[in-house]
Amino acid sequence: MGCGLSKAHIRPEVLVSHANARTTPLGRLLIVERAAAGWPLAHIAAAMGISRKCVRTWVARFQSEGVAGLVDRSSRPHVSPTRTSAEAVADVVAARRRLRCGPDGIASATGVPARTVSRVLAREGMPRLALLDRISGEVIRSSKQTAVRYGRDRPGELVHMDVKKLGRIPAGGGWRVHGRAAGSTSRDRATKVGFDYVHSLVDDHSRLAYSEVLDDERGTTCAGFFIRAAAYFADHGIPTIERLMTDNAWAYKQSLKGVCAQLGIRQKFIRPHCPWQNGKVERLNRTLATEWAYRQPWTDNDQRTAALAGWLEHYNTQRRHSALGGRPPTSRLTPT
Repeated sequence: MGCGLSKAHIRPEVLVSHANARTTPLGRLLIVERAAAGWPLAHIAAAMGISRKCVRTWVARFQSEGVAGLVDRSSRPHVSPTRTSAEAVADVVAARRRLRCGPDGIASATGVPARTVSRVLAREGMPRLALLDRISGEVIRSSKQTAVRYGRDRPGELVHMDVKKLGRIPAGGGWRVHGRAAGSTSRDRATKVGFDYVHSLVDDHSRLAYSEVLDDERGTTCAGFFIRAAAYFADHGIPTIERLMTDNAWAYKQSLKGVCAQLGIRQKFIRPHCPWQNGKVERLNRTLATEWAYRQPWTDNDQRTAALAGWLEHYNTQRRHSALGGRPPTSRLTPT
């Protein structure tokens, strides 16, 4: 005689168990089914590799609670006699606002252990002292307010633009080719190497990217790059760009104004000192550095620059992107 249950009775979201569990909810259901079929408890325990007491526990819990009894329970105790009282929590918060000091100072004023003070402050969402004005206690510095990952609904709804500054590679290669013992050209004032400026544009929805290595980051250079990047996007299935987000650099604020007006694009700027708001292109800059610029030792600066186009083609059409479910950016675009 069966118990009339199947795996469908247990929802997928409750199948997760802790790392040391000998059984999962589905395994517990199997215990119940075998017990209902007349298996001796000792035989079930031997087959499952668990103790007889464990078998009796799950059978009894199913008999009293049904399928819900087979789901993992919180290990949090029902009663916590030593839990910090509400009065002590209020004293800690009040002392923090009044004294504007760290856990040690608050512990001295309230009698609550410093470690407990730290936990209370974190649980109550109190801002860190580094973000506060010590005189007024007001939050004056930026904190990361965009921790939740977001994505625009359609291609071209929002694009991000930024510049990555890279040291140029001297003829014959730098220390990555010859070793650190050869020294760094940046410390030799007689050797003028200079910098490359990698301008990049990223679509928020598809993560389609376009980059160029240019000689500077002046306004006219940024404007010319954006026009070429918009044409690249149009050729790859994004004919219209609605919004452009950049940091607050003077070149972006002044030189892109006319281009955006000409193309009917709304220009947006991140908050000062909040680079994570332009995080998608900042992440591309990091990927460019690790997978292209410093992926291998280059013997010539032109050699590295020439390799960018091929890497971009790989990035847009083949490279797996975690934010896109392991697919490349072109998977979200209409083929052109």
